[in-house]
Amino acid sequence: MVTRLWDAINDPMWGNIISKHKPGIHGKYRPYIRTLAIPLALSELICFFDFTKLTQNETMLLVFAYITYILFGMLYTGVNVPYGSLASVITDNPDGRTLLSTARSIGAGIGGAAPLLIAPMIIYTKVSDSSGGTYNVANAGGMFGFGVIMAILSAASYFFCFAATRERVPSDADPKFNMKETYSSMFKSRPFIALALTGILISGQLQFNSLNQCLYKNYFCNTNLSILGTIAQYLPMAVMIPFVPKLVKRFGKKEIIVFGTFFSALASIITYVAKPARDNPMFFIVMLFIIGFGYSFVSITNWAVVTDVIDYQEYKSGIKCESSIYAVYTFARKLGQTAADYGGLMLLSKVGYDANVMANAGYVSGISKGILKICTLIPAVTYTLIFILFKFAYPLTKEKLQPVYDYIKSRNSSAEN
Repeated sequence: MVTRLWDAINDPMWGNIISKHKPGIHGKYRPYIRTLAIPLALSELICFFDFTKLTQNETMLLVFAYITYILFGMLYTGVNVPYGSLASVITDNPDGRTLLSTARSIGAGIGGAAPLLIAPMIIYTKVSDSSGGTYNVANAGGMFGFGVIMAILSAASYFFCFAATRERVPSDADPKFNMKETYSSMFKSRPFIALALTGILISGQLQFNSLNQCLYKNYFCNTNLSILGTIAQYLPMAVMIPFVPKLVKRFGKKEIIVFGTFFSALASIITYVAKPARDNPMFFIVMLFIIGFGYSFVSITNWAVVTDVIDYQEYKSGIKCESSIYAVYTFARKLGQTAADYGGLMLLSKVGYDANVMANAGYVSGISKGILKICTLIPAVTYTLIFILFKFAYPLTKEKLQPVYDYIKSRNSSAEN
C-alpha cells in the first residue's frame, strides 16, 4: 500500500519531467529507454536478492523491501511512460497505431506467459512431508536465478527497442508544460475519465486472475490446470491478432471492444451462475477461453485507444501531453492492481482462507466453495462494468475520431514545415 501511494506522486512526476524534456538527436522518448534499461534491470535483480544473508533483523529486512521495490517501481515508470508514449510519435496514422498496439500486445503476451509457464520449473524445489508425500516450495536461489534471466532479457529488449524505432511525428521543440492546466483538462475530459476507469478495472482483473491458482489447488485439486488456464487466456489473443487490425479499420476501436467485452461479461456471468463442479474443470477452462476471446479485442487495441485519447486531448485543448496522460493512465492501472491484491486477500479471508493452512491442503469443505464463488463473481462484475463503460461512457466512435485524426495530421504537417 505504501509503494502504491508513492506511485501517486511518482507517476505524475515522471510525466512532468518527460513532458518538459526537449527533443534531441534521438527524439524525446527513446533516450529514456536506453539510459534506464540497465538501472531498471539491476533494480529488478536486487528485489530478488536474499537479504537474510546480510541480516536477520526483521525491521531491516522490511526497510530493504521498501527501498528495493520503490526503486524498481520508479525506474520502471521512468522507462514505461516514454515507451508507452512512443506510439504517438512513431506515426500519426490510425491504422499504424493499431498495428503498434497489436505488436505491444504480442510482446506483453509473451512476457506475461513466460513467468507463468517457465518460472515454476526453476523456482520450485520438491520437499517431503512427514507422511512421505512431496510438495513444491519456492526457494531463494531459484527466484534469484530466474530474476537474472529476466533482467538480461529486459535490458536486451529495451536496447533493441531503442535501436529499432524512430520518432517521426514532431514533438514540442520547446515545451511549455503547465502542469495545472494539463491535469485540469484531463479530468474534465469524458474520454480520459472513461479510459482511466476501464484501466483500473482491466488491470485489476488481470491481477485478480492470479487467484485462480487457489481455485486450481483447493477446489479442483489439480495444480496442472494452471497451465491449461494460462493457455486458455492467451491463446485467443494469439488467434485474433491477424484479424483485429482489419476489424478496427472497418468498424472502429470502440465498436469492436464493446463487441468483445460483451462476450467476456456474458461468459463470466454464466460461469458464476453455473458454479463449475469439482469433477468438471474443463467447463471452467472453456469459459476462460471465451472470456479470453472477448478480452483479446481489448488487449490488442487498448494502447491504440490510449493514443486516441491523447490526440483527442490535443484536439480539444491544443495541449500536446502524451507522457502526462500516459503517466496518469499507468497510475490508474496500478490502482487496479492494488485493489485486486488487497481486495482479493480480504475476500479470501472472509471465506476462511488461510495461506499457511491451505498451502498444505486440498479441498476443504466450505472454504473451497467460497474460493470458487469469489473467483467467479469478481470477473462477472468486473467484465460487466468494463462493457458498460466502453458502451455508454467512452464516446470516441469511429466517426467522432475522424476530425481528430485530420486535425492532428494537419498540425503535424505544419510543425514539419
